[in-house]
Amino acid sequence: MFNNWLRNNKVAMWLLTVVRIYLGYTWFKGGIEKLTGGFDAGGFLTGAIAKASGDHPAVQGWWAAFLEHGALPGVKLFNFLIPVGETLVGLGLILGTFTTFAVLMGMVMNFAFLFSGTVSTNAQMLLLEMFVLVAAANAGRIGLDRWVIPYLRNLFRRNGQGNTPFPQGGMTKTKGAA
Repeated sequence: MFNNWLRNNKVAMWLLTVVRIYLGYTWFKGGIEKLTGGFDAGGFLTGAIAKASGDHPAVQGWWAAFLEHGALPGVKLFNFLIPVGETLVGLGLILGTFTTFAVLMGMVMNFAFLFSGTVSTNAQMLLLEMFVLVAAANAGRIGLDRWVIPYLRNLFRRNGQGNTPFPQGGMTKTKGAA
């Protein structure tokens, strides 16, 4: 019942717009600060790896192993991905463009930060992001998704009959195709 309300109700649409813009602003601001402030994830990653030891580690061993053997050696890639990702998630949420995908990518980053032992605002953001994710299209109705999503759906239809370029059976000919 609540799920249906989030997905279809106009009041929910307006509330979700406020939540979406707040989340977008938070992501965008964080991303821009990192892009303009000489961001280096190396210290954060080293600190997260250190939190994996002791009697009550804040970081699970499997995550610390990923950070130590995957993320830390590839820190230059993460120095690019994190600020650009945060900025793009923020823009997507503020503008209401690819809202569901943007919020999903925001959730992935929030989970990564939580797994790395940083609570901060990540738990709060995840909770709000879950509402936007469950609401799906209703969260982006007051935004560019109102026009972008129908345009893209129509773009992948042939002759207005709803056939996609690659029907379910794979790359086979469709009715009326040459």
